[in-house]
Order: sequence, then structure tokens, then C-alpha cells
Amino acid sequence: MHTHDETMPTSAAGFKLGKILSCLFGALSLSLLATAAHADIRSHNFKVAIAVSAGTAHYDGGVKFCELLEKKSGGKMKAKMFGGSSLGKDTAVVSSMQGGVIDMGIMNANLLSGLVKDFGVLDFPFVFSNEKVAYKVLDGAWGTKLSNKLLDKGIVGLGFWEMGYLNYHTGTRPINKLEDIAGLKIRVTETPLQIDFQKALGANPVPIPYVELYTALEQHTVDGGNQTFINVQAAKLYEVQKYMTVTNHMYNPQMLLMSKKVHDRLNDDEKKVLAEAAAEARDYQRKLSQEYSAKARDFLKDKIAINVLPPEEVAKMKEKTRPLIDKYAKEYGEQTAREMLAEIDKASAAQ
Repeated sequence: MHTHDETMPTSAAGFKLGKILSCLFGALSLSLLATAAHADIRSHNFKVAIAVSAGTAHYDGGVKFCELLEKKSGGKMKAKMFGGSSLGKDTAVVSSMQGGVIDMGIMNANLLSGLVKDFGVLDFPFVFSNEKVAYKVLDGAWGTKLSNKLLDKGIVGLGFWEMGYLNYHTGTRPINKLEDIAGLKIRVTETPLQIDFQKALGANPVPIPYVELYTALEQHTVDGGNQTFINVQAAKLYEVQKYMTVTNHMYNPQMLLMSKKVHDRLNDDEKKVLAEAAAEARDYQRKLSQEYSAKARDFLKDKIAINVLPPEEVAKMKEKTRPLIDKYAKEYGEQTAREMLAEIDKASAAQ
């Protein structure tokens, strides 16, 4: 009996020790599995160039992308935002990415039409009736096919982001019907389609760089322009404009891009982490874009008179500008245009 009593604590201690060892082994196994998950991920530091600054949906979406990349790679893959065109203008950033000098960039997708003319189709007026249709088309097979056309040019597309819809802002008179656009001097970007769009509506297009827009409006060089609500707030255009008219005539996709030279140096595990972070950041950025746009509209309603163009007037605008789609489809790629419009029809019908 006495010997039996002496062995009791020993077996209890043995049981406890076994439990501790088992827990330690379990923890060690998990730790080894976690290490294995990051085993093929090396240290990287990427620079991300962007023309805008903090407070815009695509800059703040970029910050989220950097956070996600670091988290998903176990702290090994890091990216840092460089805003306000500090690494150069968008066109220079594209060249630097092609050369592998700048790792990544976020910019307006239509700027890529200089590299791959097919990207010009994204500027077609009134084709994306709402954001959901745009997401379905851009995130689907058609968007992937368009993105892949950049590979030959030394750029990798990591997803379509969003700047929102363009609407008219004016300082001389409100736009309540199509005829009100006639004769207005409207600032445009220097793209033939944007110029022809305004001409088709009877306006006088005036190409002016965005940075000079405020002064041009203040000095009445132009009567107005077309911008998103976010841009009108951010650039304080409400100080030199009186009216804003919701027409949603052009949807504005942005893109997260990467130098193919830099991307090619990544192994499969690193590419997987990058793609996951990019996809998650894209969805986050779009939500942010919607949120910021609603807030900007709310902010502007006390500063500027906002009206929504009646549907029948929007229909007239569509009718007037429809020939531009045929004209520019020939220039930007008829097959790309035809496939995009077919996908838009499919996505619209599914709603």
C-alpha cells in the first residue's frame, strides 16, 4: 500500500509532463506550419507611385493594399505609397515601371491607351449604367484579357479600382436640359474622345491640365468641366463654380499596376500573396470610393446647387454621343469594343 502511495504522484507528474510536452509539440507544429507557409516568401520593399494624396479613395485604398501585403506575407513583403506625383507624372511612372525603376503605380486606366490603344474603350460615354455592371465586366474574363495586353509592354495589371462617375460643373448657368450645354466652354483632358464628346453636345471643349483647372475657372477661361464629386470637393472647385449636374456620363476606372520586371522576380508564393492582397484591396477601395463620393456630395450641397438631369435628357445626350462609340471602336480596337459591349449587355440583363 505504502509503495502504491508513492507511485501515485509520479504517474500524475508523468501525465502532466506528457500533457505539457504534447501541448509544446502541438504549438511547435503550428509554428513550423506557419513558418512553412512563409518559407518561400522573401523580403521585398516596393514603391507605389500615385498622382493624388491621402484623403482620396485610390490613395487610401493603396494604403490598405500596403497593409494587406505586409500582413499576408508575415511582414516580409512591404510596400510604401508615394503620393502627389512625387515619383513623377503618370506617363513618366509608366516608363519607369517598364524599366523596373518604379515597382508599382495606381492611375487612371485610360492613361494606358498610349501603350495599348484598346484601353481607350473604357472612356466610351454612357456604357456602364452602374458600378455593379462595371465591376462584373472589369473583374471578369474581358477585364483580364484587357489587362493581359499590358504584359507585352512590360506592365502587369493587378486589378481595376475606381474613381467614380464624371458629372458637369458650371459657373455661368445650370444644366437642366441637353440644350443648356450648347455654347459652354468646357474644360477637357487632352484626349480626342473627350473633345469630340463635348462637341457632339454643342459645347466648346478646351483642353487644360487638371492642375490649372481652378485658375481657368476663376478667370473664366472656361465655364465649367466634368469631374467626380470627390474631385470637386478636393480641388475646391465649388469656390469658383455655382452648379453641378448629375449626368454620370463616363465611368472612371483606375488600375493598380506593377513593373513586369519586378513581378517576374517574384516566386509563385510571393505572386499568390500579392494577388490576394490586390483583390482584397480592390474591393475595399471601391467601398471607399462610394463612401467618399456620398460624403463629398453631402458636403457640396451647401456650397453649390446640385441637380439631377432628367432621364429623358440623359437619353438625348446618349443619342447625340452614340456615333462616337462606332468611331472610336475602329480606333481603339473593334473586337475589344464589341466584346466589352456584349459583356455589359450580359451583366445588365443579369441585374
